[in-house]
Amino acid sequence: MRFVIITGVSGAGKSHVIKYLEDIGYFCVDNLPPSLIPKFAEICTHSGGKMEKIALIIDIRGGELFKDLFPSLSALKESGMTYEILFLEASDEVLIKRFKENRRTHPLAREGRLIRGIKEERYILHEVKEKANHIIDTSNLTPRQLKEEIVRIFGEGKNFEGMIISIMSFGFKYGIPTDCDLVFDVRFIPNPYYIDSMKKLTGKNELVKNYVLNSNGTSEFLNKLGELLEFLIPNYIKEGKTQLVIGIGCTGGKHRSVTIADALHGVLQGKQHSVVIDHRDIEKDNRGAKR
Repeated sequence: MRFVIITGVSGAGKSHVIKYLEDIGYFCVDNLPPSLIPKFAEICTHSGGKMEKIALIIDIRGGELFKDLFPSLSALKESGMTYEILFLEASDEVLIKRFKENRRTHPLAREGRLIRGIKEERYILHEVKEKANHIIDTSNLTPRQLKEEIVRIFGEGKNFEGMIISIMSFGFKYGIPTDCDLVFDVRFIPNPYYIDSMKKLTGKNELVKNYVLNSNGTSEFLNKLGELLEFLIPNYIKEGKTQLVIGIGCTGGKHRSVTIADALHGVLQGKQHSVVIDHRDIEKDNRGAKR
């Protein structure tokens, strides 16, 4: 039997995840009171094999009842039941945007500021996050990409042994992304912005790509970066890290960082990891730009 506890911050995508798990044959229950987990697990074990894949969403919507989670998990362990914890995460900025777009109220901010509710929830959940088997940061994932990760981790009874790697190009003049684990500055590469024929183009354009990739030092940089990540990623996985966000920055986030991020994406694809890419600033101040 595979028994999964889904938790995490409000707005990170738990409702999406439970739908994806249902699609691959999991029996799912949303917002089960934590104190009922041991009894529910007992029912599942006596189902005659009809309930072999179980997923429960347990989060702070239960209020004071959430405090029963750890005693219930201890009871599961004592009974010999194995379980996994999936923790869903997202940056404060993304959570605020999602709540405002959906016009939803945060469970801990019904009469106060949204950011205070988010921070209070993070404090309440910090211990369960530390015990999680899988942590997925959905800040830069589309619903389709999130579904791919859920299927990869929980589908076909196989454990996902790779890592979710998010590569983000950005412009330093717009600020370094707050959720980056590693940041690399590619402003040492000559800037296509100062060449009239490429000024209004982006790093997606072949002319810009060729200019950036053929500039002095670019090839050596990509090789050394690839070697560094080849060393770091297995060691991160050993320490239990399941997601890595890599920031590639140039001045405006339109030319050099875009090309290098795409090149790095190509290097990392096909190495048992799931690699997604996001060009955060490619469209900023880019009226009339061509790709």
